[in-house]
Amino acid sequence: MKKCAVILAGGEGKRMQSEKPKTLCEVLSKPMLRWVIDAVRAAGIDDICVVKGYRAEYIDEYLGTLDFPVETVLQSERLGTGHAVMMARKFLEERGGSVVILGGDAPFIDAGTIADSLSQHMDTGSYATVISAEVEDATGYGRVVRNSDGTLSAIIEHKDADEKIREIREINSGAYWFDTGALLSVLDRITSDNKAKEYYLPDALKLIISDGKKAGAFVAATSDVALGANDPAQLQQLNEIAIAKGYGTQG
Repeated sequence: MKKCAVILAGGEGKRMQSEKPKTLCEVLSKPMLRWVIDAVRAAGIDDICVVKGYRAEYIDEYLGTLDFPVETVLQSERLGTGHAVMMARKFLEERGGSVVILGGDAPFIDAGTIADSLSQHMDTGSYATVISAEVEDATGYGRVVRNSDGTLSAIIEHKDADEKIREIREINSGAYWFDTGALLSVLDRITSDNKAKEYYLPDALKLIISDGKKAGAFVAATSDVALGANDPAQLQQLNEIAIAKGYGTQG
């Protein structure tokens, strides 16, 4: 089974008070990007593409220190997660199979979640699978809305959700498996018709579903997979969680 990974690492992270890209900020003295790369490789995926953007030279310099190859593509304008994946089109066209798309600033995604979500993705014949999490407070997160048979109906952002949808505690972690061909078939149909004028990757799921193709959601064992950091205080919280839960001692 052919599989690859695209890791989104173009963010600036203005509030991090660092000249480096956000994904190079460290949790337990290891860049968040490296946490994600290590999880991908531990899940048996060696074919990796990192989408770089802000201060891309720092990403290149860091990846150059690794003892294994990682491809990169440049997102010269940061126009959303969907746009970032568009930059990796050639990489995807050359691979086929299935692709996992992950944020490079979510360090607690783990190999088991990546592998188990792929198994569900393949076993159910899905063309897209979102990795979800159950949380106590879902404020600010996109909600996972399911059909009666458990398949994915939609991801509805918090700001767009009505009162009933906001009661849902299953949220989008920002990580996805896609059938690569299905993803490529909808990439160019994602639009920036929104307030931010950006291209959002969840719209790919919406298009795949509207094309009549099955999509699903895999619930991760821990909601930590959805955690990221946008400022130094949140980064410190990630460090504290990593210490408390022993994440740094895992493969």
